[in-house]
Amino acid sequence: MENNEPRVAVVSGGSRGIGRAVVLRLAQDGYDVGFCYQSNEEAARRLEKEVQELGGKALAVRADVSDGASVRSFVEDVQDALGPIGAAVTSAGITRDNPLLMMPDEDWDAVLRVNLDGVYNVCRSVIFEMMKRKSGSVVNISSVAGVYGNATQSNYAASKAGIIGFSRSLAKEAGRYGIRTNVVAPGFIETDMTAGLGDQVRKRALDAIPLRRLGTAEEVADLVSYLVSDRSSYVTGAVFQIDGGITI
Repeated sequence: MENNEPRVAVVSGGSRGIGRAVVLRLAQDGYDVGFCYQSNEEAARRLEKEVQELGGKALAVRADVSDGASVRSFVEDVQDALGPIGAAVTSAGITRDNPLLMMPDEDWDAVLRVNLDGVYNVCRSVIFEMMKRKSGSVVNISSVAGVYGNATQSNYAASKAGIIGFSRSLAKEAGRYGIRTNVVAPGFIETDMTAGLGDQVRKRALDAIPLRRLGTAEEVADLVSYLVSDRSSYVTGAVFQIDGGITI
């Protein structure tokens, strides 16, 4: 983000996990942050307070990222309260794992709606104003599952692969307007999504990771911080894996 750009960011799925770490890191970087959450209002209000204690402004809005009208209302609320949006980070995501043969249609639909439609809805809601100002940075959170696939995660992998194709297309469309679009693809990160892993699954994962540990949400947030800043001003359409080497 150039120094004269609006220091306002929106983060979807901001009340927990990677999204929460991103909100705090961007606040530390001097951004006012509007973030949406699905259901945990108590966690969202705590995060608002933490941002304010860092000296920034925060706005938590309950929104369903799979619903375009809900997202548009969220973005409008952030613009009205905090000002023009200079950065957007899409972190909202869910899993509904099952082998394809056993996957209910509703689990396929739910994951695609939240993970992929959610990215579309956020980006669609912020891109016009960014184009008018001829600047902005978008960072979409995908997954290494979207790059390499993963058994029992055909719905999740499809949604995360879709984010990569979407983001590269947006990078080509919006680059002429000074807007950069990049993707962060985490591997195993210590969040509530991975907290439920059984001991055997965790051990197999650690054995497959050259660094022999899971990553932290703060490490992902550090990468997002770089990508929305002017330190990455010549980077767009890129996919950054942060996975401890599990895919090499």
